[in-house]
This record gives sequence, structure tokens and C-alpha cells, in this order.
Amino acid sequence: MTTPRRIPELNDAQKGDLSLLWERHAPRQALSGGGGSSDIALPPSGGGRGRGRGRGGRSGGGSKGIAPATIVTMPLEDDDYEFICRLCSFIRSIIDGIEKQDNMQQTTMETEQPNEHDKKTWQSLSFLFQRVKHPNNANNAATTFIKARITGGNQIITFDNVSFLQELHAHEGNNSSNYSFGTYLHQYPDRALASLGCAIGLNILTLWRRYQSLSSSASNPLQRSSNNNNNQHHHLLTLDTAIYRPRFYNLAPSSQIRMANIRTSTVGCLVSLRGTVTKARPKRLRVLDAGFVCTKCGLHQITPFMDGKYSTPVRCGDIKCRSQKFVLNRKVANFCDVQELKIQEVREEFVENGMDHHQESTPDEGGRDAGRAPRHIEVEVSNDLVDLCNAGDSIVVVGIVRAVNSAIASGRVGKRAEETSTYKLYVVGHSIVNLTSEVQGRDCKRNFDGGDGQDGNKRQKSSSSSNMQYTDQQLQQIANLAHADHRMYSMPTRMAFPFDLLVRSLCPNIIGNDLVKAGIILCLLGGTPPEVSGIEARSGMTIRSNSHMLIVGDPGMGKSQMLLAANQVAARSVYVGGNTASSRGLTVSLTKEPGGDMGIEAGALVLADRGVCCLDELDKMPKTHQDGLLEAMEQQQVSIAKAGVVASLPSRCSVIAAANPKSGHYNMSKSVAENLSMNGPLLSRFDLVFILRDEADSERDRMISGSIMGRVREGDSQSDDHHIKPLDVRMASANLVPLKHRLPWVNNFQKQPLPLQQLKDYIAYAREYCKPKMTDAAAEVLSDYFMKLRHPGMNESKKDNVPITTRQLEALIRLSQARAKACLRPYVLKEDAEDVVELMIESVKQVHTDEGGRVDKARGGAGGKSKQRKAFLQAMRDSGQHEFLYSDLQRIADRLNLPVGGFKDFVEDIREAGEIQRTYNGSTTIYKLY
Repeated sequence: MTTPRRIPELNDAQKGDLSLLWERHAPRQALSGGGGSSDIALPPSGGGRGRGRGRGGRSGGGSKGIAPATIVTMPLEDDDYEFICRLCSFIRSIIDGIEKQDNMQQTTMETEQPNEHDKKTWQSLSFLFQRVKHPNNANNAATTFIKARITGGNQIITFDNVSFLQELHAHEGNNSSNYSFGTYLHQYPDRALASLGCAIGLNILTLWRRYQSLSSSASNPLQRSSNNNNNQHHHLLTLDTAIYRPRFYNLAPSSQIRMANIRTSTVGCLVSLRGTVTKARPKRLRVLDAGFVCTKCGLHQITPFMDGKYSTPVRCGDIKCRSQKFVLNRKVANFCDVQELKIQEVREEFVENGMDHHQESTPDEGGRDAGRAPRHIEVEVSNDLVDLCNAGDSIVVVGIVRAVNSAIASGRVGKRAEETSTYKLYVVGHSIVNLTSEVQGRDCKRNFDGGDGQDGNKRQKSSSSSNMQYTDQQLQQIANLAHADHRMYSMPTRMAFPFDLLVRSLCPNIIGNDLVKAGIILCLLGGTPPEVSGIEARSGMTIRSNSHMLIVGDPGMGKSQMLLAANQVAARSVYVGGNTASSRGLTVSLTKEPGGDMGIEAGALVLADRGVCCLDELDKMPKTHQDGLLEAMEQQQVSIAKAGVVASLPSRCSVIAAANPKSGHYNMSKSVAENLSMNGPLLSRFDLVFILRDEADSERDRMISGSIMGRVREGDSQSDDHHIKPLDVRMASANLVPLKHRLPWVNNFQKQPLPLQQLKDYIAYAREYCKPKMTDAAAEVLSDYFMKLRHPGMNESKKDNVPITTRQLEALIRLSQARAKACLRPYVLKEDAEDVVELMIESVKQVHTDEGGRVDKARGGAGGKSKQRKAFLQAMRDSGQHEFLYSDLQRIADRLNLPVGGFKDFVEDIREAGEIQRTYNGSTTIYKLY
């Protein structure tokens, strides 16, 4: 037989205070016309047109959507009283422990620190209290007491839910009930939050009375009585206006759900969900209550509104009058800020098929999720939660799931709208943790140094993975990978093994293209953000630390597969197809909200902020839509100036794009811009450009065919790795083996790639916590390579120099920092710079050389015409002709040894560029120079 649980009781003074506190903190409920209460407590309702006036609820009034006649507070039930007693005792035990510890340190001169959980809870509550010293007549020593601060209005107290529940359970011990506060908070959040607010208020009033009795003069009872009468009246008036609103973040795993699992069973429950803000509507005002004056007797009465739903009193409050005509008194109306957010489920939840052990899911969910659009849900926030996030931010929302009549929510009114049986689910925000913004929300990151509720916030820098929690096993795996060593060849080659493992594990099904994979890994890691201050920090004028990469190649070379692999590995990424994307879909778009206001909806580049945007089929995107990438790729922001809205949204992401040549196969006689019909300014923003050509190579084809057949027969993609040649002994004895020889050898040495989750954790950790700095040796390698490209040597012609600018030098710095991040090093070594220079040499070689192996300085992304085009136009001018037939143009091309294949497209490109014009004389086509 179990011992009955003992509940701590309140004294008479506390019971009197509780009646007043519950009246201020208790949630409201609407009484129906028949006198019964509505079935849903506090459903946000809206009888007017537009969401700014609130949402519709189940409990309706008249045919015109009038709110219920009577709005009352919920009565105090037995469960509420029990939890108030338990929470009051719990908070008082924390305060008594702090007092005891302070007095022990003062007497014994010890410096013991409080328990970690106690420290968290006390620092969450500390801004409501202050330490004071009172003389002790027994030993003439001062005793430390906790005194309550006299503050009024709304007081926001933020708690870590997990720590709070652990601490409460430790306090109650064996006396704890099976009905825990965590379950009570999840099932009945309105009552649970009101109970906690009342418990905090009871402790504040109790400590205030204790301090009043201690501070009174014991030697002069008359003076003590006079001081009490003068001070208590003023302080009680202030305390009577205080409302304590606790907020919880970091909810227990049982309350963390996926957006797909928000259903009717979760209505009225407190849940936590992650998402990306796609739209943040403008802030609006909502009326909480207003005054009405009776036109007959002049009685003034305050009428509360159910979440801003306008309603007039049914009859006058005077028993003798009972009039039904009133005049609105707007001067005494109370308002609050309200904002609506639209969030989209995160990519991890969208692709992981919902196989979460906390949620109910079926094996078929993965197949259903693959062909649908990401889910969205609306979140309604108010008061201090307004303007905590913008479009594109990744957030964690803790809120209460509500149901609203879909017809009334869309703005319809009347009896037919209320009779609609379809309801819509949304979330009323309780707390928000912004994972993207540099300034954390006021509701979730309160300072732990004390202070009031307004200034007690820390400014912290964060990124897409800043709040990722790593287990001890994950950290151990990251450390093992950072110190991986194959114990062969020279030390620089061994130190580069972690980076080689990352390249080996990215998209292992694609054989070859190791340098392209290395470039993708560097783009995923990113460089070190520059340290800025002053005006640059406030305006966002910084040099970008994200690298961009373009992969151009023939069909069937695995470009899309590598982009999909990058999308899976990145902690935050967006995958977009260029053939279905528009300029608005990539950047931002304006939407007209009810009431005439304009809202901003984030595009792909904004949603990928502090992450990666994978853009496939870039060549299929119209040129007018490609221009939207220019500002986002260089300035790392998207600006909009339309319909009176002038704003800039951050888009600090790396762009990894893939494109096919317009003719089907890459034509080496043309530049990259000509093969893709891409503008030069856009092409110049890519730090690395790789060209993949489908050429016949017996060794490479044997490797690919063996790998494909091995997957079909045995499911082993590396069955033919023995075809890869080992390192040459003379080459391996050098300081650092080049990438093009080292990476294939690593593929043969490391038979199995790293698991996908381990690769993802490592890259996210390195991107967030590793900030390498440049060393003199690495800077010298980069500077020498840059000067060599700008100023060729004595044996080379100055006409063969490559037209690169300081933008490419900044790209070398970013890539070198990313290369050091791959090994979790705090400094960029010379070997890191050498690997990056090798990548850049390969990229420059592919972009700036023609099919004959000659350097063409006009092939870069900075613009200009190719040598063949300039020579062809000059030959047309030197011929002395004014009109040319197509056969004349072919003879000029033969004289210049221009390739015959694709010559028609060559002529059309010159005509589209405005160099020649085409006219018709009957059925004869004539070309003329401008």
C-alpha cells in the first residue's frame, strides 16, 4: 500500500492573495447564449474582415459574427490549486537555498557554487528579486535576505523546460505525483502557465511582507506602524498590476513534433516544432478591451474582447437601467501587437520520411512525402514575440495548437460562415528561438546576470547550425575524423587525410571527378566570416565568406547527382531547378495582405541563408531571371523596392550550380559564356568553374562500368577499385602529393565511405566552430599564384595573361580557409593553400584555354569577345565587302581555320550580339556589318 502524497498547503494570507492573482492570470472562456461555456478555451476569433482583427472561433454569437455576450475567467479547480501549492513550495525552496548558501559563504568564507540546475532556475527568476543585508542582533552580523522587486505590468520569465522539470522532480522526490507538471503543461497549457504565474506571484508577495516586517524599527513601534501604513499602500498598488507570464523553451522530446503530426489530437496542447519562416506579415494592433458608456444612465463599463473580436455589451450593468444602447469610449481601450507568421517544415523532416520514434508513422510515409509540396502552418504571435524573426529565418516555435473556422478565418462573416463545418489548425506562439538571427529572441535567451525583463538579453551570433546539440558519441566521431591518419607517405600528405576522406565520402556512386567533389566540399564548409564593427556591422557591409561553384558539362556526367549529394550533406540547403524557377521564386516576392498592406515572402536564396542553394539546370533559366542572382551572390543580400516597400533580406549562402551546354555537348571553340548563353557578370561571380566532357577513356570507362555492374550484382559500388593505380614512390616522397593523384589513391585505400550522418555532422561542426586564420606561408603561396596569372614570366607573352581580378584573390582566401576547416585547424597552412591553388589552376585551365591548348584571355567571366570572333569580324572588315552571303562567311572561316561544326550557331551568336545584321533579298540571305 502506497503512502498518500502530502501536498504543501498555503497559509491564510497566501490564500487571500491567490484569489486576486488567479483573477489576473486565469485564462478566459466565453459563455454561450444558453449560459454554458464553450468547448474550446481561448480560441482566437475574428469576426471582421481580415486577419488583423482576429480569427473566428467555434463559439459564435449572432448571425453577423458577434462575439459571445459573456466572457469570464476560468474557475480555480482542484488540479490548479494542487499545482500552485507544489510550484510555490518548489520556488520557495530555491530561494531558501540561495539565502542559506549566501549566509554560509559569509560565515565560513567558502566559495561553493550552487547546483547547476539551481543556478539555471535562480538566474531565470533573479531579475524579480534582489539580495539585501539585515543586521542580526544575536551576533552583530549581517544576514542576507532575498527581497522582492516592486514592479508592475507584464513580467516575462523564461525557463528551460527540461531543466525546470528535472529540478522540480528532484525537489519533490518520492512525494511527486504520477500526474506530473510536464504532462499538465502539455495537456492544459493555459491553466498550467496561469498556475505557475500565480506561484511566482505568491512568493513575491510573501517575501515582500517578510521584508516589511524585518525593516520596521523594533525600538519605536509607533514609527513602525506609521511606515507600514505609508509604504504598503503604495507597494500593494504596484503589485496589484503585476502579471507574471512564464515562457518555456527547449521542450521535452515528447512535446517536440513534426509539422506532419499536427492534427486534431494535438488541439489545445503545447508543442514544439521547427520550421523556416516563408512569410512574416506586418504587425497589427488588436483591441483587448474597451469602455462603453450607457446612453441612458451614463454608467461606464469595461468590456473585454475575445482576442480582438469586437462586441458591445448586451445590456447595462445597472440593475435599474438595463439599457441596450451604448457609446464607445476609445480613450480607455487597451491594445496589443499581433503578427502572423507562415512557416514551412524543415528539409530534414521533409526527407526523413517521418520515421521518428516519438511519432506515429508508417513505412509508406516516405513514398507519400516524396511527391508532395512541403507543409506550411500559420503561427500567431503577440506582444514581445512580434518582430523576432523575418522571412527566411529558421526558428523553433513553442505554441498551443488551436482550431479555427476556415470560413471566418478567410474573412467571411454571417450565419452561413459560422455554420461551416471545416476548421483550420494553426499555432498560437508561446516562445520563439531564432536559429538564424544574430540577435537571439528576447523570449528565449535572457541574460543570466540579473537585471530587469527588458534589458536582460544577450546579443549572440548564431548560424544555421548554431543550436545543434551534439552527443558525446558524435563529438568523439568528429574528433576521430579530424585526427584520421593513414600512416603512409609524408607528413603533409597524412595531415590532408581528413579532407580526402570528406571528398571520398561525397557522392561515392559517381566515379572520378574528384576535383569537382573537392570544390563542393569547400563550398559546403565556407570561409571565415570577417570581423567587423561599427557602421559595417550595423549595415551588413562585409566581404562574403561563402564560395560559389559552377559545374558545366555534357549530359550524363553526374552533375545533378553531385548537387543532390551536396543538398543532403548541408545542414541547411535548398534545391531548385532552373527550368521551373523565376526571379521572384529565387529572391523575394510581394503579396497583398487583407487590409491593403504588403507582405514579403522569401524565395530560395533567402530561405538558404547561412546554408547552400543548389541550383540545377541553370542554362534553362531565362536571362531576365538570372539577373536576380547577381546581388545575392556578391552582396549576400536581396533588395526589393516595389509598391512603397524598400527592404533588404539576407541571403548569406553558397550557390552551387550545374548547367548543360545549349548545343547538347560542350564546344571547346566557344567560351563558357557562349556555351551557356550566360552573361559575363554572373559568370564572374563563381569562384570555381569546372567543365565535364564526355570523352572516350578506356581506363575511366572500365572503372565506371565495373562500378555500375558491381552495384547491380552485389550492391557494392566499389567492386572495381583495384583498377586505380597506387601512388608513385617518388611522388609520395614529396612534401605534399597533388590532389589529382592523392584523391584517387584515397579512394583505393578507403574502401568504404563515411556514413552520411557522420559526414553531415562533421561539416556542420566545422562550419560553425572552426574559424581558421591566414598564416604568412599560406598568404605567400596565394599571392605568388595571383601575381603569376596577372603578370606572366619572361618566357611568356603578356598577351597570354589571364584576366583575373581581386575577386579571384578573395576566392582563393575563402577556399583556403575552407580547406583548413576540413581538418579543424585554427590556422591556414601552406599545404592548404597549395591544394586550393591546384583547384584554381584546373578551373582556370578549363575555362581560359581553347581546344588547341592555347590561353584565350577573353574566355573569362569578366566579359569580352573570343579571339575567334574578333578575328572573324576583322576578316570581314578587311575584305572590303559590304554585303556577305552565307557562302562568303564560310570561305572566311575556312581561311581562318575555324571549326566547321557549329558554324551556323557561331554566326547566330555574332548576330545576336549586335555585330552583324541579317536581311533578306527575296529568298537570299544577306549579312551586313553594323
